[in-house]
Amino acid sequence: MNLRYDPLDPEFLENPYPTCAKLRDDDPVHYHRATVKVPGFWALSRVADIWDAVRSQKHFSSAQGLTFYPDEISQLGLPPNPVMLDSPVHTQLRALIGRGFTARRVAELEGIICSFVRRRLVHLGERAADDEPVDLHQEFASTIPTYVLAELFGVAEEDRLRFGPWVQALTAIQNDGLRIGQIDGKGAVAEMLGYFSEQIEARRSQPADDLIGALVAAEIDGERLSDWDILGFCFVVVAGGSDTTASLISHGVALLSKRPDQRAVLVDDPAVIAGAIIEFLRLESSVQGLCRTTIQDVTIHDTTIPAGEKVMMLYGSDNRDQREFGDDADRLDVRRAIPRHLAFSSGPHFCIGSHLARLQARVACEELLALHPEVTVDIDAGQRHRSPFVRAFVSLPADGLSAPSV
Repeated sequence: MNLRYDPLDPEFLENPYPTCAKLRDDDPVHYHRATVKVPGFWALSRVADIWDAVRSQKHFSSAQGLTFYPDEISQLGLPPNPVMLDSPVHTQLRALIGRGFTARRVAELEGIICSFVRRRLVHLGERAADDEPVDLHQEFASTIPTYVLAELFGVAEEDRLRFGPWVQALTAIQNDGLRIGQIDGKGAVAEMLGYFSEQIEARRSQPADDLIGALVAAEIDGERLSDWDILGFCFVVVAGGSDTTASLISHGVALLSKRPDQRAVLVDDPAVIAGAIIEFLRLESSVQGLCRTTIQDVTIHDTTIPAGEKVMMLYGSDNRDQREFGDDADRLDVRRAIPRHLAFSSGPHFCIGSHLARLQARVACEELLALHPEVTVDIDAGQRHRSPFVRAFVSLPADGLSAPSV
């Protein structure tokens, strides 16, 4: 079969969706033969197949890593974390991290997020009014999850300038193909873990009502978590909750820039925005794909994947699957009803921070369209990370901002 799928090809990374459509139609259980840069792996591209796979820990394991690269976490000296564990340990640890994402805590954060977003938009509008260039991704979208994570962790005001570079280092590690030997971010990661180690020690002597404090106080079968366990939690929250949320916000604005009629719907009826956030995620999934490892032989569409093989779940493909979303699956429809999607995965590893990510994106979109209803971005002038795993902007110039009268 003459179907070319190279997960590191720049043309594919710029626009993966035509290739994904061919995979869905012609080779839904695709085998990518090993190359100099990429080990051999399998790829699933349809909603139904991935939905079943990620919900089956009997057949697919997360414990051998989430990329097709070997030992990506251990080579960076990172602690173990819940996203790379299977049940029953995963279930126990996931319940603990959920204490930092309770409905009460998220509700408390909404007002804080609104206030921060408004301040950012007023500042950026004033700059735009003075004809200064504004980067919507770097100066707006990326600042929101960094601020929220600092709030969750109880990071002191004087330490928050340090927090941003740590987030950027983790983003670079994830987005630059995990070429471990070429990454300069190890020092930043070590510095971040050192900082969190100090915070863990401080919470043990002086409890606090934040995520680190909750983890320090948590127990499993009467045993407190070790510092290394807690560091694993901190890593997964930062790695999974920063650039993915920022890209959701930026992609939302980018999609609306192409469809001013859809933007007008949201301006006229802000109640539609909450549902539109899911449509943004469906069309431009921040996480394009992650791997599982087969525990036993698995047969899908008459193709058998042997045990011990890496299998890429192409979320960016399945979320545009016409078998699930109809013939207009590639079209933005902010009123679309979406019974199920895989932008946050599904099953045991469903993204625990999904409601917080949606909250941040909803508030960002509501406030942005309220203060700057004509906002657009220059997608052609924007820059993206080149990653087969995460679809993320590096920069995205904005237009249509003005100094609001607030």
